[in-house]
Amino acid sequence: MGISGRLNHQTLRAALRAALMVLLWQSLATPSLAAAGRQPISQPASCIENAGPLPASHPLPFRAQRVATFEYPWALAFLPDARLLVTEKPGRMFLVTQDGHKTEINGIPKVYYQGQNGLLDVAIAPGFARDAAIYFTYVQPEVRGGGSLVLARARLNPDDPHPRLQQLTTIWRQTPPSTGGQPGGIIAFAPDGQHLFLSVGDRQEPDTAQDPNLARGKILHMNLDGSTPADNPKARQGGIRALTWSTGHRNPYGLAFAPDGQLWEHEMGPRGGDELNRIQRDGNYGWPLVSYGDQYSGKPIARPPSRPEFLEPSIYWTPVIAPAGMVFYSGALFPAWRGSALIGGLQSRGLVRVVFADDGSARQADRWTLGQRIRNVAVAPDGAVWTIGDQAQGALMRLTPR
Repeated sequence: MGISGRLNHQTLRAALRAALMVLLWQSLATPSLAAAGRQPISQPASCIENAGPLPASHPLPFRAQRVATFEYPWALAFLPDARLLVTEKPGRMFLVTQDGHKTEINGIPKVYYQGQNGLLDVAIAPGFARDAAIYFTYVQPEVRGGGSLVLARARLNPDDPHPRLQQLTTIWRQTPPSTGGQPGGIIAFAPDGQHLFLSVGDRQEPDTAQDPNLARGKILHMNLDGSTPADNPKARQGGIRALTWSTGHRNPYGLAFAPDGQLWEHEMGPRGGDELNRIQRDGNYGWPLVSYGDQYSGKPIARPPSRPEFLEPSIYWTPVIAPAGMVFYSGALFPAWRGSALIGGLQSRGLVRVVFADDGSARQADRWTLGQRIRNVAVAPDGAVWTIGDQAQGALMRLTPR
């Protein structure tokens, strides 16, 4: 056999091996359509961006100044006068000045501090200048064990030399309780200032995310007093069904409105498959029936294109970034970032910037490494970006242009 003949046979064998590898990968990555109870899909393959493999951006376009440290901080929110409220997961809240002076706030309810549970988000009410109201979430310990996610409201006088939460009121409480983590608990006020949205994780009980009668794996929509808005998809059905805006979520630790009024959410996937989702009324995002990740055991999960009744993410990350916290930038210091979403990364140990097209699609524009697990991110009135680190001595950092 001549050289050209040997090469042709080698080329053919290589092509056959490659084809077999593709078929094997597809069989492992996506369970059979018959097993999923679906007919073959006649739509093109998904073109959703996997931003997981994208490299870090260099150089950093900002300076990072360490302002203060906290014990496992979870959330931060700016008051109108540019002071901050910062929560610590073990159950403390602080009033913090721009130069890092901390004053502990008294009157915090007892929290179920275990794993991902504890004192969680804090948000300044739309009418704070009028009523001094803040909203916050925490996991409340239960007598029989475990804890329940709670959304609470209180009044705070930030000019009191010994600040304390007053008129503490429970707005919503999760039932039944759980010993699992992944509580969610992120608050987003609607642009009209009359409603709020609350993310609720699956509490590490995946199947509950698809149960319409359980407060697990949902985004809830409620009036500021916790009552049900008339425009909710199932407002007349009562219970958790009445409050549910969307379902099929796993571990939602980011929830924010874009400048155009669109609500966005991100959530951690299992082994791969972190997601950024464009939230739609009455939408089902598929967890745990579909994901771009797999079970931690390695067992595959059906991919979203195999179940067209579920909404797909706008971006997913495999390998994961473990997204935590999200804010849309509208400040003056970084004009090129206006309209972008800034997302903290626990696994990626930094900050991610996502940009959006006119058609509603999204893509990762930048990923910056900051050297610590970023738990949350916020924008100060002057346009500076502030982050907090998820560790025993988590740093509060102020980012300003170089």
